[in-house]
Amino acid sequence: MLVIGQIGKPHGIRGEVLVTVRTDEPEARFVAGAVFATEVPRDRRVSTGPAPAAGVPYRVPDKLTLESLRWHQGKIIAQFEGVYDRNVAEALRGVFLQVDSADVAPPDDPDEFHDHQLIGLSVVDQDGTELGTVDRIDHAPASDLIVLRKAQGGTALIPFVSSIVPTVDLAAGRVVVDLPEGLLDL
Repeated sequence: MLVIGQIGKPHGIRGEVLVTVRTDEPEARFVAGAVFATEVPRDRRVSTGPAPAAGVPYRVPDKLTLESLRWHQGKIIAQFEGVYDRNVAEALRGVFLQVDSADVAPPDDPDEFHDHQLIGLSVVDQDGTELGTVDRIDHAPASDLIVLRKAQGGTALIPFVSSIVPTVDLAAGRVVVDLPEGLLDL
């Protein structure tokens, strides 16, 4: 599953929410009628938020259908089917919106990758020494970061830029890196 957005705070009193976009193709993914799988953040695995009338905990549904949307300051203001109350919208805060990776076409650019293609790849230096595996990709404002699960334990962040990551070989299952001295020691 690919995370393409994260629900933020409610917007108004009628159940609309702000959605932070986490995809390069928001116009293709966020359209009225689109259905998203949901994932509750690890720190909120239990139901939260009161139901609008009953005062009982609200359970985040496995899927949400986008009823309507509009753009506001680089974020989407979304209305999901069945979410017509600020309390229910508040209970959705932090929920990740996902699509199945099988439904996503591969990128046209050979130097562009989807996160799920990289997770689990072996990370080696230019001499072929294994440094660990790609645990996940973090999308930071300056550049994407490879979160490396180091072979000797722990994690490290590697900027995903061509000068540091010159080669990604999906067929061989590896990422070749040219790291500055001491980067893995931070």
